[in-house]
Amino acid sequence: MKNGWEQKKIADIAEVKSGKRVPKGYKFEDQKTPYPYIRVSNFEDDGTINASDLKYISKEVYDGISRYIITQDDLYVSIAGTIGKTGFVPKWLDGANLTENACRLVFTNGIDKRFVHYFTKSSEFVRQAGHQTRVAAQPKLALSRLKEIVVPIPQSLPEQRRIVGILDEAFDGIAKAKAYAEKNLQNARALFESHLNAVFERSSKEVPLSELATDITDGDHSPPPKAPSGIPFITISNIVKRTRSIDFGDTFYVPEDYFINLKPNKKPRVGDVLYTVTGATLGIPVLIREQRDFCFQRHIGLIRPKPDVDSAWLNYALLAPQLFRQATVGSTGTAQKTVSLGVLRGLKVPKIGPTEQKRVAARLDSLEAQTQHLESIYQRKLAALDELKKSLLHQAFSGEL
Repeated sequence: MKNGWEQKKIADIAEVKSGKRVPKGYKFEDQKTPYPYIRVSNFEDDGTINASDLKYISKEVYDGISRYIITQDDLYVSIAGTIGKTGFVPKWLDGANLTENACRLVFTNGIDKRFVHYFTKSSEFVRQAGHQTRVAAQPKLALSRLKEIVVPIPQSLPEQRRIVGILDEAFDGIAKAKAYAEKNLQNARALFESHLNAVFERSSKEVPLSELATDITDGDHSPPPKAPSGIPFITISNIVKRTRSIDFGDTFYVPEDYFINLKPNKKPRVGDVLYTVTGATLGIPVLIREQRDFCFQRHIGLIRPKPDVDSAWLNYALLAPQLFRQATVGSTGTAQKTVSLGVLRGLKVPKIGPTEQKRVAARLDSLEAQTQHLESIYQRKLAALDELKKSLLHQAFSGEL
């Protein structure tokens, strides 16, 4: 430990005070009142409060739980469900009620609350909080355990503030760099989507998707038999949206004889295009580029193009915004939208010749490769910036800044 530093438990530097749930038999008010109630869902990752979904309580409820508030001088800490979200409330929420799933730290003199806030973002705090967490129905960090977390801290308040100043400046620069990289990442994706949209502008010559395919089907509707090994069985959760590919790393297996007895049009082969037909991931096409035995659930459709239809072109056509809009408009259901096989077969697709299909697919392949290269660059930059933050926090709480 560096000279002038000491190891202090949170209980040594702050009073830990709990929040309070709305009493049984009461509920939040439908209208805004003078008594806001802050929940963990209002805690933002950057340590601020999202006020767009604040709840409010009546004066009667407030009078019953008025001791369980938070002030602008406190540091909030989430202690249930999502552990360790920390930050400060703005002045206008000073005195608001705080959920029972969070607590507040009321600091003693000689402690800079921002120094402790930065510590809660460090890997050492995460390690200690995780070690102290109990998992039952949901993860929970008991107040008694939170109090035992050890904070390395300079004895000098000016030294705490000096370190906070360095971190403020560095993190502000990192935030700006991340925003720039994220904007460039969005622009790279938008460029490809714009070009894709232009290529598949609604044409005067359109035909139903069924006219371009020998088969349009979906996976088995009955629960398949599971096996410790055998043939991978793909569910919609195995479809990776960003790369439009299949993740075989977390599948279950079915017996080989089950796979053998499936109809040929339910056994994917090279050139087929899979298409997700339900839920939040509706409308993702996946071109099968290599032969591998697997089968799939009914939430995934399979389109087998006719011999004169280029499968790469068909894959891009199904990705186009025009086709996606048709699929979503035709979907049914409330809790979970689903595209029926009838709707899928009836999607209107541009009618162009094989030579033009190959030319369009080659152009889009090239543009997508360039887009993915740019995405990779910006993803690496974002990862490097996150690592820089971790490194700075490690230096800060090792006394190296």
